[in-house]
Amino acid sequence: MVSSEFRVPSSESGDPGKDSPLCFESAVSLARRLRARELSAREVMEAHLAQVERLNPAVNAIVTLVAEQATAEAAAADERLARREPAGPLHGLPIAHKDLFETAGIRTTFGSPLFRDYVPKADDPAVGRVRAAGAITIGKTNVPEFGAGSQTYNEVFGATRNPYDLAKTCGGSSGGAAVALACGMVPLADGSDVGGSLRNPANFCNVVGFRTSPGLVPAGPGNAALLPVAGPMGRTVEDVALLLSVQAGFEPSSPLSFESDGARFREPLERDLRGLRVAWSRDLGGLPVDPRVAAALDAQRATFEALGCIVEDAEPEFAGADFAFETFRAHAMAGAYEGLLRDHRAALKDTVAWNIEAGLRLTAADLRAAESARAALFAGMHAFFARFDVLACPVNQVPPFPVEEEYVAAINGAPMHSYIEWMRSCSRISMTSHPAISVPAGFTPEGLPVGIQLVGRYRGELELLQVAYAFEQATGFAKRRPPGAATGPLALAVPS
Repeated sequence: MVSSEFRVPSSESGDPGKDSPLCFESAVSLARRLRARELSAREVMEAHLAQVERLNPAVNAIVTLVAEQATAEAAAADERLARREPAGPLHGLPIAHKDLFETAGIRTTFGSPLFRDYVPKADDPAVGRVRAAGAITIGKTNVPEFGAGSQTYNEVFGATRNPYDLAKTCGGSSGGAAVALACGMVPLADGSDVGGSLRNPANFCNVVGFRTSPGLVPAGPGNAALLPVAGPMGRTVEDVALLLSVQAGFEPSSPLSFESDGARFREPLERDLRGLRVAWSRDLGGLPVDPRVAAALDAQRATFEALGCIVEDAEPEFAGADFAFETFRAHAMAGAYEGLLRDHRAALKDTVAWNIEAGLRLTAADLRAAESARAALFAGMHAFFARFDVLACPVNQVPPFPVEEEYVAAINGAPMHSYIEWMRSCSRISMTSHPAISVPAGFTPEGLPVGIQLVGRYRGELELLQVAYAFEQATGFAKRRPPGAATGPLALAVPS
């Protein structure tokens, strides 16, 4: 909890029982006003800390808060600007880091009781870059244990709740990040994605999550895997592009990293979409999709047509994608956590242990077959984008489900046999190594968010952001806030 010394200052604070207008101002606008000294980093930080104090008890998004440190850093940021020192692109902006990213001097638990008190000595590259750009760490966001699964809960901190319905899950594994953004606790947050962990919670919480091509955002030292990708989350496409502009770039310690001019993502995203060729897929190769999700997305086909796009039913070939994803994921889990399984089996949740054990059973032939499937998927997607400019498809196959359920057991009567099977609408795209972004696209009749997944050409992030921005501006769904986020009942509506 934030101590009582923190208050929402200035004429922009409004009623202290409500959110400050600063809490839902875009990161792009806040960054501009901070550099122009129209706002101080201290008042921006205090407004967001007050929002954390007011709403976080209901949703449990930020699980480690460093309020005093953040306040001191905000004051130092103001002093640097007063001395006319250079200001980075994220100068003075509060940010929360996913609790899978190591943060120097700040507890990092990975959602596991085995690391409940672990305090790293150095920052993950994903953290160090945004700090160097002037962002100020406010705390850590909740994750499932070791980021395994698209449902954010763990034995250390409990579950994170969806602010659009506190009885529902926020998704995962970057669930705490998505909720913190949706509630106005931070203007920016980071996340990571293997099989949907940036896109899934963004979709469930009406924010934006961007999985980029592997290597654009450097992974940790020595990590040469293609599936794990760190990336940006925000309430708007422009905000996501702003954060990506400092996350992207070459990192010598990261084997997949490549040279990239991140500053190009801070350029205006306006683009004429007339003539853009959009492939429209309702189910990504026959996956079961909840009718409420299908109805919300079907309504948005007309949006692309109104923007002048040429929309055609089409999708790439996904043969072998599920086998390859499950193989590489299990292999990675075994490689990372075999020792924990051996020494601390009772401290691991069942799905994590199951996934590690599946990896230990893999053979060389399994890995060869998975690598062949991955190569074919990439080649097929490359050929597909010779015909189309973007693929539009579901992010999730279901709306947010009850927070007590570990994962979806069935979709439209089709049983899901594991904790990862229900997320194939994301994991199939992950296996292609192509960039994909989740953008707000509507709501179910119950008022639960539905996002659309837009997939672009390999390393074509800027063009994909431009398409996502045009869709966002045409629809306005991103402007809808969780009920009570501005007036306070979230804190009173936690189910018993």
